[in-house]
Amino acid sequence: MKIRNRAALAVVALFAMGSMAFAAGNLIVYSPNSDGEIQGILTYFGDKNNIKVSLQSMGTGPALSKLNAEKANPQSDVMFGGVNMGVYLTNLDIFQKYVAKNNASLPAGYQNTTGFFTNYLLSGSNLLVNTDLEKQLGLTITSYDDLLNPALKGKIASANPADSSSAWAQLCNILLVKGGYESPQAWTYVESLIKQLSGKLTSGSSAVYKGVYAGEYVVGLTYEDPSVALLADGAKNVRVVYPKEGAVWLPAASAIVAGAKNLDNARLFMDFLVSDECQKIVAGLTNRTVNPKFPNSNPNLQPMSSIKVAYEDIAYTSAHKKEMQKKWSDLWAKLN
Repeated sequence: MKIRNRAALAVVALFAMGSMAFAAGNLIVYSPNSDGEIQGILTYFGDKNNIKVSLQSMGTGPALSKLNAEKANPQSDVMFGGVNMGVYLTNLDIFQKYVAKNNASLPAGYQNTTGFFTNYLLSGSNLLVNTDLEKQLGLTITSYDDLLNPALKGKIASANPADSSSAWAQLCNILLVKGGYESPQAWTYVESLIKQLSGKLTSGSSAVYKGVYAGEYVVGLTYEDPSVALLADGAKNVRVVYPKEGAVWLPAASAIVAGAKNLDNARLFMDFLVSDECQKIVAGLTNRTVNPKFPNSNPNLQPMSSIKVAYEDIAYTSAHKKEMQKKWSDLWAKLN
């Protein structure tokens, strides 16, 4: 099975990733997003508006590094996804202000309050369990506490919170529901979890859910979009678990690159992301909409009413990101 996210609409193939020509009708995009978001949103947008979209897919960290290196001569117009409050506080000079036309239609908590970033969907943290391996061990994994079972030592997949945005989201989620970001009790749990990893970290976010699906790990700390995409694509050996201690959903955002050469098309894309049309598309994907007027229709998504939802202090985690990552890295080094 190919691991991907089925789009709600039939869409054309990805546009060329080759040479970048800055002319009318073009849009240059850097993105860490999944296939479903690329195909269902970005490719659809280009086809609908007769805009040639040139996409470079890369992780959030590499994309930010590339944008910073290109500040004197920007080679991209838009960063599609991977943008959050932490990025806003530390990389403000690589983006430019724009508020999408339909911004006011979103709930207050998801509107563009910085002037820079357009929130377009919600991304949640969860555990992904390989049900065949879980059954072999005689376990039923429902919580973060369950990850400390000795039978799971060395069988848990996690990326590095200092490098991976999904692993960072998991660290914040864990600390929040285990007592608080500064709680000694919460950090004691993190220390115990690091011991359970037995010195193994995956190469990135995608290796977590792929590794669980392939049977390399019993359980992984991952996120909702690719986890639910596996179910949508027919996977029978995995299940999505929202920890009973609480799961956090955060808005995913996009922004226009400072000095974008295709500025009009970049603005048009921001407008599209929060339009009713795009939110209807998101409702059919394996993500959740930021506009509650369009409830998700994907049958593989558990209803929010059945999940204990936790609410992150985004301002705190953004302001303290580097020190929290360092604390995790120091614990990792100490224990390995």
